[in-house]
Amino acid sequence: MKLRVSAVQYHLHTIRSFEEFAAQCEHYIKTAQEYGSEFVLFPEFFTTQLLSIGSEQGTRLTINELPGFTEQYLNLFQQFALNTKMHIIGGTHVLAREGKLYNVAHLFYPDGRIEEQAKLHITPTEVEEWNMSAGDSFRVFDTEKGRIALLTCYDIEFPEIVRMAKAKGADVIFCPSCTDDRHGFHRVRYTSHARAIENQVYVVLTGTVGALPTVDFMRANFGQAAIITPNDIPFPPKGLLAEGELNNDMIVTADLDLSLLYEVRERGSVTTWRDRRTDLYTDWEQEESLKRS
Repeated sequence: MKLRVSAVQYHLHTIRSFEEFAAQCEHYIKTAQEYGSEFVLFPEFFTTQLLSIGSEQGTRLTINELPGFTEQYLNLFQQFALNTKMHIIGGTHVLAREGKLYNVAHLFYPDGRIEEQAKLHITPTEVEEWNMSAGDSFRVFDTEKGRIALLTCYDIEFPEIVRMAKAKGADVIFCPSCTDDRHGFHRVRYTSHARAIENQVYVVLTGTVGALPTVDFMRANFGQAAIITPNDIPFPPKGLLAEGELNNDMIVTADLDLSLLYEVRERGSVTTWRDRRTDLYTDWEQEESLKRS
């Protein structure tokens, strides 16, 4: 089984209307479609670009007002998925529920269905500056090309949650991210490689580039898309199928061969998933099996 994936290095800049946002998103969607992609990934917090529109009174919008764009955002990306027949991971968008803000990744299916995965690990900046709340449940998602998981930025830095994703049967982790400097970028990038090696899965990663001068905490962005593999002989030596140019407005595309994952899990140079010492630490696979029984 193969699937073609595209990851968008989304360029943040000031816009004047929702229509400008929609046109920019459509550009990336159509580019991925021209490449024959079946899955396309947008980055974390890319919808903060909508805050740069400002209010009708000419004042700046804050993160608390971003949920006001939710219906337009959902309708737009649902229509993209229906029209292109692609699976679209619409980055993340901020939702308001019961007086709390959540940073939520959205999966738009080709048949119009919409699924959600809230970010589970919240950074100090998200808590202190934006008053974000953490999601309290984790799911994996079945698609016609296999089972996937959505883990946002900081989430990928926690080995346990990716172990759970693999135990639940996910072969591909989609990781929308947003980092403002080299330190944050490399934390996410290096741990994405680690998670791919530990669990013998693919990780599709992307981030925001550009700047939003009028949006607090979105003035600086440092991003690069990457399509990451385990480090074994069937894959490229650096565990990279594709990567973008740092901080450039672009899209990267590659084919993921799931059969290679199954091969290295059974007969690889190392078999990191099979060789877990579950006599010493939690066996997430057994935990999942018990839940299903």
